[in-house]
Amino acid sequence: MTWTEIVLFVAVLTIAWLILYLRGVFEPKVQYRSERRLVLSDTNFLPLLMGFSQSLSTQAHICGFWSQPNQIYASRLAAIQKAQHIIQFETFFMTPGARANEFADALSERSHSGVHVQVLVDRSGTIKIPPDYWKRLKAAGVEVRFFHPLKLKVPLQYLSRSHRKLLIVDGTVAFIGGMGVSDNWDGDPKIGDTAPWLDYEIELENAIVPVLVGIFLRHWLYEDGKASGGYFPPQQSSAEAKPMLVIPHDAESKVSSINTLFWFSLQAAQQRIWIASPYFILDRNTRTALIQAKKRGVDVRIVTTSDRNDKPPVYYAARERYRHLLPAGIAIYEYQPSMIHAKLMLVDRDWISLGSANFDPRSFYHNDELNLAWFDPDLAPTLEKLLLDAFEKSDRIEWSTWRKRPWWQKSIGQFFLLLRWQL
Repeated sequence: MTWTEIVLFVAVLTIAWLILYLRGVFEPKVQYRSERRLVLSDTNFLPLLMGFSQSLSTQAHICGFWSQPNQIYASRLAAIQKAQHIIQFETFFMTPGARANEFADALSERSHSGVHVQVLVDRSGTIKIPPDYWKRLKAAGVEVRFFHPLKLKVPLQYLSRSHRKLLIVDGTVAFIGGMGVSDNWDGDPKIGDTAPWLDYEIELENAIVPVLVGIFLRHWLYEDGKASGGYFPPQQSSAEAKPMLVIPHDAESKVSSINTLFWFSLQAAQQRIWIASPYFILDRNTRTALIQAKKRGVDVRIVTTSDRNDKPPVYYAARERYRHLLPAGIAIYEYQPSMIHAKLMLVDRDWISLGSANFDPRSFYHNDELNLAWFDPDLAPTLEKLLLDAFEKSDRIEWSTWRKRPWWQKSIGQFFLLLRWQL
């Protein structure tokens, strides 16, 4: 290696360290402890969770749930086609292809018909979409904004992303889930998929919708839009509406609302904790809470990605953290048919959390996320069936097998664990 190469190498390392330093990566993270464990039935559980995580309390009626990409896309398009006043859409991930074209056609048609269409997309997550795509939407009258484009005045802002997935139609119905707009969800042969990706979407109505409109407009205003475009018809009360918490995590907060939500839920468990998360790099808070729950006799099961995944570095980094969970008896399953992208948690009989957030540092500290949490004895059996089916189609990881993984997997995993804050 020449002196020039050595100097260049040192310069790159210095710049990388400086970026991490300025991002606050080396600052000690908040650790959660409680002298008295709160169970889900405790009257103080929800008030404490709401205050600590800055959750918003509202009411919602669930009018749809889908776990197949074809069903999810069909339900989105059907709602868009019925729009009469306004469509508001925010997402992290889009790629060119049939799904993106179909989506653009639907939005353009409604815009031509006089419907106000607002599209807010993450600049990093949609980088593969060509400029002509956005020009086409704008030519049809669609308003398009980009979340955190690269700005020379605030370059490090680019590292914070909006990972939210939200579709609101006419201020009356909203869709939340984990799916972007991409052909990938139909199954990606390049990563060995033999089936569509495992994901879900939920449709909501009632008082929660204007809350979600406000959350959308906050981002819309931030990215040079105007805090306008709201259409607020009188909300119809529903006997089927349930109390629900909305957790709009802001990456700029030092205390992670998502981390708080997960920790409060895990430490409250008495019977079971079933989790689905594609990117599963646990921090100390959630790792300790899971291990303590297992020691209490809680049935702890996690389903995550196998080597069929869209981010191999994250997969190998996540597998290194199995060393803390497997010896504790926690069951870890790697989903085999395809990429698993669902992000949900079922605690005890019917405490549910779902949304855009993964169990990883990026969701906890560097992404804007959007999760829901509530008690739901009606939806819980559906999620239980979804998770049981996922466990059945997965390989359970055994401690003895994990210890024999190839050296190169260990090396890759340990290296990328060092970069886990940005994965």
